[in-house]
Amino acid sequence: MKTTHLTAALMMSTGALALANTTSHDALPTASACASPRSEQNDASAGASAQQARPISREAVGLAQLRSGRRMLPLRVEGATLVGRSPKGEGAPFRILSGSEVLWEGGADQPFRVSTSHLSHLYLLSEGARNLDWQQLAWEGSARQADEGASPTRSITLKAADEGLHAGQNADAGPVLRRLLSKARALADAQNCAVTIELEPGEYHLHREGSRPVSIYTSNHDQQEIHPVGLPLIDLHDITLDGKGSRIITHGLMMPALVMDCKRVTLKGLRFDQSTPFYSEGRIVDISDKGTTLEMTPESSWTLENGEFCNCGPTGASDGPAQWINSINHAIAFHPDGRMVPTGESGDISWSRKAEQVGERRLLFPVNAAEKKLSVGDILTLRSYWRPHPCMVIYRGEGITLDDVVFHDSMGMALIAQRSGDITIRGGGCIRKPGFMHTASADATHFSNCRGHIDVSGALYEGMMDDAINVHSTSLEIEEVLSPTEIICRYRHPQAIGFEVLQPGEAIQFIHGPTLQNTSELNRAVSVAKTDETHLRITLEKPLSEGIGVGDAFENADWYPSVTFHGNTVRHNRARGALFTTPKPILVEGNRFIWSSGSAILLAGDAQGWYESGRCLNLTIRNNLFDHNLTNRFGYTEGIISIYPEVRRPEEQTERYHRNILIENNTFLSHRVPLVFAISAQGLRFLGNKVVFDDLYTPMHDGQPFVFLHCEDMETQPLDSTDSQPEVTGATLTPNH
Repeated sequence: MKTTHLTAALMMSTGALALANTTSHDALPTASACASPRSEQNDASAGASAQQARPISREAVGLAQLRSGRRMLPLRVEGATLVGRSPKGEGAPFRILSGSEVLWEGGADQPFRVSTSHLSHLYLLSEGARNLDWQQLAWEGSARQADEGASPTRSITLKAADEGLHAGQNADAGPVLRRLLSKARALADAQNCAVTIELEPGEYHLHREGSRPVSIYTSNHDQQEIHPVGLPLIDLHDITLDGKGSRIITHGLMMPALVMDCKRVTLKGLRFDQSTPFYSEGRIVDISDKGTTLEMTPESSWTLENGEFCNCGPTGASDGPAQWINSINHAIAFHPDGRMVPTGESGDISWSRKAEQVGERRLLFPVNAAEKKLSVGDILTLRSYWRPHPCMVIYRGEGITLDDVVFHDSMGMALIAQRSGDITIRGGGCIRKPGFMHTASADATHFSNCRGHIDVSGALYEGMMDDAINVHSTSLEIEEVLSPTEIICRYRHPQAIGFEVLQPGEAIQFIHGPTLQNTSELNRAVSVAKTDETHLRITLEKPLSEGIGVGDAFENADWYPSVTFHGNTVRHNRARGALFTTPKPILVEGNRFIWSSGSAILLAGDAQGWYESGRCLNLTIRNNLFDHNLTNRFGYTEGIISIYPEVRRPEEQTERYHRNILIENNTFLSHRVPLVFAISAQGLRFLGNKVVFDDLYTPMHDGQPFVFLHCEDMETQPLDSTDSQPEVTGATLTPNH
């Protein structure tokens, strides 16, 4: 077993709590007086209050650790005041946050008393180290229990201009916006009202220096110790932030917005952008024996380090010398009209880091672009796979709405939602700025371990370096079986670690890894404890199912969402259009998938690689336009609609992974690639679709319209031989990995 700060924190907190009843707390100042000497009267009152202190339970600390980041411990409010001492040792400054404001700050081993008025959560942050060993934590008094499920009785509007925040100011808007969020929280709680914060239309700036540090795990990203957050919408209910179409410009390496521990929060009319693009772009102006010359765009920020090209940018507000440097490892190519260049293989083009400056914005790379099927005039995005910060995270949110929210440029995914339910996206999307090809450095929207209903409509997604939408569960691998009812499980992928995939009382679906076979019965977690950031110790309600053991996996059966994806446009992006792995009903209707570089739709699932799981059991794809998808090759993209779970031993399956798939009344315009490629599918119907083939690009799989491997009960319509090739089913080819 592994021992870490997290397990140590639990042990220390438990020991400290045992002492809390006998500790006087006579050194605890108020949050406002934490840095000043206390009077004898304050000492006396503190001691009197401490007699009624209730130590935070072992269970509460354990749940907080499941929800913790590397340096932040969230606590649900259960009293009018939180008292205790900051951790000993490294980690200062230590802070206690309301989400939007700092309630207390101090050094190591210092006492505190923090009021919880109008709060549902507190966040204990050790900014300088991974030290979550907070001491003597206890509640005093009774917490006011707001009825967050009640319908607001009235509405209140707060205007940012009344607080002195106007559009067009170069100063950091973050402090004023956070003050407004605190005010809105108090109003919504005290008066049972819905509060709207209105901005004047225009530009607003968020600076890393004035951001609020938050420590959380973000699914499918490179895990950061601290995320500097410009807009922390945290611990709110019935709040709307209406930007009136305003542009939010971030300066430095940071997360622009975080929506966490919120209910019924709406962001409206906002456009997120960066002062410095995260990737550089250049137009091919010459191809010769010497190499390829790019003319970099004026907006690109780059440097040459020892003759190697690197993207760079400031971490602060000054936009001065480079404070972050990111070496490239490949390029993505676009035609001037915005379409990705079809290279015939992977859309990720290997590109040299070596470069020589031959003009003001011109660089010569020792690469023959013609050999890579590129031409003069094509535009290259020079990039890496680094994903430090998403543009927006929704975490532990319920009833969250994005209304006309646009992402122009993101250091990671534009939107990641995790452990959240009932999310609505109306309009907006990932939209290119004039003169730019890329928008998000990974997915436009990504939903990991969500529930309720996800509704995405009327959005435009273009220029992403990955998918428009990906909906999946996160599974963990069984690493050790301690007993029939106790197991050690591991987060396998480093970009998917940390956040609470499972909590006590929730249902467990076990999965046989090589076959992706689900067990017939669900189990349930009695207890869940972090042993370190990549391992959970789980006590089960019932013994493990027969045949499940080390190397197999589980997913949370209580956190699957249904999905409606309708009326959207996905175009000119790297990788795939839409990914779905959830057993709840999915409707994909009335969308346009235009020149997406990989498959338009992918049904995935695995318990051996990314550990993105969740089989599809009820999927309808109808009335969509598929316009020349699959112009490049990416992972698991073998057809316009690719059904490609990673089943290592399909011959051992007793039932197929994805089932009940209806594909009807769509229009396919294609260059003779498979309309549907499927592995381990059952009950697929391809009916009433219009199909037109042409010869714009090289065919795949010998032009076969259907390729089915290890499938059952598949029905496809006859295709018109005048404009398509005959139907082929049951092909025996081995798919490319």
